[in-house]
Amino acid sequence: MSEKDHKVSRRQFLTYTLTGVGGFMAAGMLMPMARFALDPALKAGAESDYIYVCEVADLSEEPQKFSFKFDQVDAWYESEVQRDAYIYLKDDAVTALSPTCTHLGCTVAYGTQAEHPDRFFCPCHFGQFTKEGINIEGTPPQRPLDVYDVLVEDGKVYLGQINQRT
Repeated sequence: MSEKDHKVSRRQFLTYTLTGVGGFMAAGMLMPMARFALDPALKAGAESDYIYVCEVADLSEEPQKFSFKFDQVDAWYESEVQRDAYIYLKDDAVTALSPTCTHLGCTVAYGTQAEHPDRFFCPCHFGQFTKEGINIEGTPPQRPLDVYDVLVEDGKVYLGQINQRT
């Protein structure tokens, strides 16, 4: 039989076969790597755990800084993280603000300026926020301080995830 009688030449058959085998081998090597890289992102998001921070009796109408710790798992690495929050009472409701400036991530402090003792102040670029965490016009921050989810049970304050305000 000659090559003219066949619809696929020997050279084409060899090309198709080697391409198929090569593609199958490449997929076999890449799939575990892709799974390894994407596995943490594909896991279902953990429910927001609330962490005990303080007693409601410890709060006042002026923001106070409270520190708390929790365990954090990043992919395969587990660590203990310490965070801070400014917590205060307003109309019998508990509000918790993140101390991270929304301009460049520096840490803000409350009541440190003599001329504005009722404001949050960022020492990095002189950003200012009201007591409620709203950014002051004419200062670098373009949005308010972020807020924590707050849960109050049996006179205890628990904080959840941080939410961005616009």
